[in-house]
Amino acid sequence: MNIFDIIGPVMIGPSSSHTAGACRLGLLAAGILGERPRKAEILLHGSFAHTYKGHGTDRALIAGLMGWQPDDARIPDALRLAEETGMEFSFTPGDLGSMAHPNSVQFRLTGAKGNTCEIIGASIGGGQIMVTNVDGYPVELRGVLPALFVPHRDEPGVIALVSTILAQKMINIASMRVFREGKGETATMVIECDQPVPAAVIRHLEELGPVKLVRFVDKVS
Repeated sequence: MNIFDIIGPVMIGPSSSHTAGACRLGLLAAGILGERPRKAEILLHGSFAHTYKGHGTDRALIAGLMGWQPDDARIPDALRLAEETGMEFSFTPGDLGSMAHPNSVQFRLTGAKGNTCEIIGASIGGGQIMVTNVDGYPVELRGVLPALFVPHRDEPGVIALVSTILAQKMINIASMRVFREGKGETATMVIECDQPVPAAVIRHLEELGPVKLVRFVDKVS
């Protein structure tokens, strides 16, 4: 156990799960989108749905989407400041199913450049987070290391090919998990790396025939 798991993160409160974790979820969601959102439709599940106004979860989520850290003194004014920048946002209590963590949220994001993304994640305690779904693909993204999200056709050699390219570019893999819908269908690699992945390497991976998409997601502080 890390000392920060005991004393919690440096943050604007009141809650490490409902405020600091929510802010980090917003940061990670914006990182997955790849740009600052101009529109955010946010569905709140479980405890988030019941207490989001009192615990500042709504303000923290929007603060994260704007790129602010959990200790940013502007968080209490995040909704007003986001509106002033032209961001559109909405909050809807909902149900993500019995298997969803009580502190779960679904983002439907649209960026200024037209990029869109749907993300499901949860604040799992002590300010720690886990993104579990991106655009319908199951994942596990924690935001503690730079990561690649790579949906691809499930066929022999794809994992070896991607890992070889990363090795040739001197990018060290810290962890890798592979999720798949079924044999021969769509699989998804989630690769955590020890350093950011350059744009040229991402383009190289995107050119591989079996690869459907490559998203680089930087760590959140």
